Amino acid sequence: MASHFIWYELMTSDLDAAIAFYSRVVGWDVRPGDNPGMDYRMIHAGETAVGGMMAAPDAHMPSAWAGYINVADVDAEVSAFEAAGGKVCWPANTLEGVGRMAMVADPQGAVIYVMTPAMEGESDAFGTVPGHCGWNEYHARDWQAAFDFYAGRFGWEKDTAMDMGAMGTYQTFKADGVRTGGMMNTPMPQKTWLFYFNVGNIDEAQERVTKGGGAIQLPPMEVPGGQWALVAKDPQGAMFGLLGSRPA
Repeated sequence: MASHFIWYELMTSDLDAAIAFYSRVVGWDVRPGDNPGMDYRMIHAGETAVGGMMAAPDAHMPSAWAGYINVADVDAEVSAFEAAGGKVCWPANTLEGVGRMAMVADPQGAVIYVMTPAMEGESDAFGTVPGHCGWNEYHARDWQAAFDFYAGRFGWEKDTAMDMGAMGTYQTFKADGVRTGGMMNTPMPQKTWLFYFNVGNIDEAQERVTKGGGAIQLPPMEVPGGQWALVAKDPQGAMFGLLGSRPA
């Protein structure tokens, strides 16, 4: 059984502004969480909780999205990340009723959470439904090394490889037979995971981004399967992607 992305979380310098922006752009309903003493907001797509938002605990931390991957043993995964040359960003801790989790950086510096949820059942955070995350994309220094690392840890398998010319190879991957994301090399100094959220009309979504104070980094481009994807930054600087359609 492979591990999957089960949750998506925004840590932001302005929580209220971020809630207003994403509620308009993606159509989320962001509600207060129920953890005592913690101002954690729950992102709902319809009635399904798909992620969370919280204010960054340090004013100097850049706003960013992070994904959670389910594992059987958080402490063992933390040790494995360290042994491979990664590092611990936040040590493993247990939140009652939620689960045990840790924030780690992989050997190339990209940050994720590993988590053993307290609740049983499968997560619906990833999928094709509007408001859910529809694609997990790794921007690497060396995508092959990154894939080997994650496949060894989480049981992922290679899917199709696409030749992008001068940009090299775009390698998609599967978890338990489900196409989950892709990996590619990037000239950008920061190596990171980028998450694409499902919307309807991609051009209307692009307009909502710019009207809301966000900035388009890559305009809509057609991707395999007939969808269109764009990459943007929110007003606080967090990078994210959108997946949508374009009427014929």
